Amino acid sequence: MPGPVSRRLLGATLELQLLPRAAYSARDPLQWQSLGVTLERQQGVHAIASDRREDFDSWPGTLALTPAGVEVFSESPQGGEYLLLRWLAEPRPRRCGERRLQASGHARALWLGREARRLLLQPQADPLALEECAVQFAALGVAEKTHKAPTRAAFGRVLALIDEQYAEPLSLGALAACCGCSELRFLRDFSRAIGMTPHAWLVEVRVQAARRLIERGDLPLAAIALETGFAHQSHMGSAFRKILGMTPSQYRTRL
Repeated sequence: MPGPVSRRLLGATLELQLLPRAAYSARDPLQWQSLGVTLERQQGVHAIASDRREDFDSWPGTLALTPAGVEVFSESPQGGEYLLLRWLAEPRPRRCGERRLQASGHARALWLGREARRLLLQPQADPLALEECAVQFAALGVAEKTHKAPTRAAFGRVLALIDEQYAEPLSLGALAACCGCSELRFLRDFSRAIGMTPHAWLVEVRVQAARRLIERGDLPLAAIALETGFAHQSHMGSAFRKILGMTPSQYRTRL
């Protein structure tokens, strides 16, 4: 039976885990904040911020936010697939009345959980896509704050960085640093300004670079894929089909 799939992201400040359908008995670490979504129905018992155990029955799409300092114990004889995001909280005393929050039927959380599962299970995970997904998932548990949007010059620096280093494994943190804002704020503002996420734009730039190499000569497609930052030829092929509606081979034949 497969075990948990885990990735540390954004300089190890976030931990994304895909927990399998398996029996478990676990206690959440107090120093971590966590946000989780149920991908399969789970039944068992839990104790939240007390020693009193209660039965639980979590349906798919149940989103749970646990602040740091709130102790949660849970166990299940069967478990169920679960997407969990943890991050270290800033040291502070626990606020009076702070408790675990839960919402059922959360369609956005379920969609992001399934997308994170897809990315985590890929043989060669895309770091930027994973970071974007994790940050969007974390945003479900963060209150919106007033902010000052980055300037056009700041976004210009981001676009220039992507144009220069598209073949490299760029991170969300490095791109956000160009604008001097948090990863979550950068992701939202970039998407509003450009019309797509940073990862989607990076893939667009890579596809255009691959097109130019195909047009210039007969370099093998596998070499072009590696030259333009794709993990392998089939990865490039998927991007071509999604963006251009044809494979790299069909594009070469068309020329």
